[in-house]
Amino acid sequence: MSQKTKNKPSGTKGYKKNLRTLQIELVKLQRHLIKNNLQILILFEGRDAAGKDGVIKRITEHLSPRETRVVALGKPSDRDRRSWYFQRYIPHLPPTEEMVLMNRSWYNRAGVERVMGYCTDTEYEEFMRSVLPFEHMLVDSGIQLFKYYLDISKEEQKRRLKDRRVDPLKQWKISPVDKVAIKHWNDYSAARNQMFARTHNQITPWYVVRADNKKQARLNVIRHLMSLVDCPEKDEHAATPDPDIVFTFNPKHLDNGRIAP
Repeated sequence: MSQKTKNKPSGTKGYKKNLRTLQIELVKLQRHLIKNNLQILILFEGRDAAGKDGVIKRITEHLSPRETRVVALGKPSDRDRRSWYFQRYIPHLPPTEEMVLMNRSWYNRAGVERVMGYCTDTEYEEFMRSVLPFEHMLVDSGIQLFKYYLDISKEEQKRRLKDRRVDPLKQWKISPVDKVAIKHWNDYSAARNQMFARTHNQITPWYVVRADNKKQARLNVIRHLMSLVDCPEKDEHAATPDPDIVFTFNPKHLDNGRIAP
């Protein structure tokens, strides 16, 4: 049986069984994190409707809320706009014994703000110059930093955004940015590609998640995360992601179809 076959859930029952197994692995990771005073910060980026909420929910579902935080910052205030760009994120960084998951992060400046004109060219360039020194400083301080980009096709984004509009349980997700997401598809692709080109590096690399299939994306993000962290109790077999679903960014992926155009 191939690794690709092993990692794919067989229907709803298979998905739930695999998810439960992986969530047990996450509980092991949290115990290890608390015991050893570790700090983990996970950034989730991606287009609107890429599935960030769903992945984060499955990671945190059975973890201790005292040592797990989800950060999803809203529109910056006037004070935020007058401050150092990274300042609003500093209070949300994880202390020891804690895991923080950011649903969008400082990379909002490289994506939504860049495409929608919410920042100037000067502000954008300053961000691009300073983001890696900032991240490397965090790593040097002891924070384990992981960056995931959830990638979906244009057709899948159209379907999910339409679903948001008709599903009363999902309408809280609708934003003005959603309404023009498809219109600016190519602009978001160009911004994403620049972000990868200028901020992918050996210390804080980008990991791309092919997320058209939500269930496969959720399972394999957890597998991949477990493969990256040092946790003596983890099941090495369970921590083996499908390399067709989660992989380290490489410029060639922009041309070979592994990343949506």
